Amino acid sequence: MEQVKPEIVLNEKRPEDRRVAIGTLVGTAVEWYDFFIYANAAAIVLAPLFFDPFVASSGELAGRLISFATVGISFFFRPLGAAVAGHYGDKIGRKAMLVATLMLMGAATFLIGVLPTYAQIGFWAPALLLVLRIAQGFAAGGEWGGAALMAVEHAPAHKRGLFGGFPQIGVPLGMLMATVALWAVDNLTTEAQFLSWGWRIPFLFSIVLIVIGTVIRLGVSESPVMEEIADNDEQVRLPIVEMFRTSWRPLIRMALIFMGNGVAGYMIAGGYVLSYTVNDLGMQRETILTLISLTSASWIGTTLLAAWASDKITRKKTYLIGFGWQLLWIFPFFLLVDTQNYVVIGIALIVLSFPLGLTYGQQAATFAEAFPAKIRYSGAGLANAIGAILGGAFAPLIATALQANFGTSMAVAAYIFGVTTIAFIATITMKDMTGRPLSIEADAELNRKIEEIAAETDAIPVTFERGAGF
Repeated sequence: MEQVKPEIVLNEKRPEDRRVAIGTLVGTAVEWYDFFIYANAAAIVLAPLFFDPFVASSGELAGRLISFATVGISFFFRPLGAAVAGHYGDKIGRKAMLVATLMLMGAATFLIGVLPTYAQIGFWAPALLLVLRIAQGFAAGGEWGGAALMAVEHAPAHKRGLFGGFPQIGVPLGMLMATVALWAVDNLTTEAQFLSWGWRIPFLFSIVLIVIGTVIRLGVSESPVMEEIADNDEQVRLPIVEMFRTSWRPLIRMALIFMGNGVAGYMIAGGYVLSYTVNDLGMQRETILTLISLTSASWIGTTLLAAWASDKITRKKTYLIGFGWQLLWIFPFFLLVDTQNYVVIGIALIVLSFPLGLTYGQQAATFAEAFPAKIRYSGAGLANAIGAILGGAFAPLIATALQANFGTSMAVAAYIFGVTTIAFIATITMKDMTGRPLSIEADAELNRKIEEIAAETDAIPVTFERGAGF
């Protein structure tokens, strides 16, 4: 399709564009390092330390299921974080919410690192762990929308996908950092030392990263779209209510699209592949962590590739290529994992990183273009949070239960295939809006054109705020 050419100052390139993109990348990577440290630790160490009674009475599998459940429960608080951050992000600005969510995530992660185990304080240990994990979920829900919009709203329209790719690669980069941190500690300690105190080091180290990320985020300028909204006194009193009233169609569609990426991505990021290969197939933890680290590095590259490609061939085509690849690869992927051959598993993981990247790199730009400026933080953030629940929240838990019940990883592959199919269909029905101007003036101009067309055809006008084209 022919992309919309920008005609307003907000879409022109500004000197700080690259600095903002790097700032969102660093902050997002730090925040997701904190988030994935927990997911990986849940796969290998948290069950015996914090859920000891369940492990003792019901066995190791029950402990793993409960541990993965705490990963999933936090996702239910991501929409709340997205709603709160979206409300204030649409009213007072994106930047303040970015700093607040980063600090909340860092505090929760650090406190997990000093939390006493069940053997020390009994049931208070899993209770407090759950509270801190909920805080992580709340922070993660509020963080993504702000980071995505800061990068995209600063970018020139013809490079919006590429610039929006920077906060996106912060996710696999955070996963890479988390996996490498656990791998390093695992290799530098004995098994007894790792279970006793070694696992805490990656959690405690997050305080250093949080300080760095906060300083960088404080140094970037506010979104020009947010400045335009403030200058024209266009803030909505209740952005979340307005979003549900006028833009529920793109909300649902964007959530379903992200669901397809999340269900496969959280097989790696959520710790399932690590848990399955180590606990069920009896493979070496250190080697699997190395392979996941290599996959994370590949995922960074494929995510940035998708972000760039979406500016060239449109967001929609990039999504369809990615989801098509994912549908074709998911059954062979698990067949290769079941070979228990480290080289083959490494190849399977790296190939999977391509569809993961091709359905993720363009997300920031796609979600920003799907919602009007005045409610964009609320819409984009909530769509991301709901999609994460549908696709990622309990994906490792469901996969673990399916494999245990059916005795084959093909049940897990069928589950991922089904969810991916839904996302593929949602993408087909999406109207591509690659390059659409993001200002409030552009929203108003689009609505005027819709009304003119409706008047000429005697149709009832449906404005962009009401999800036109979605």
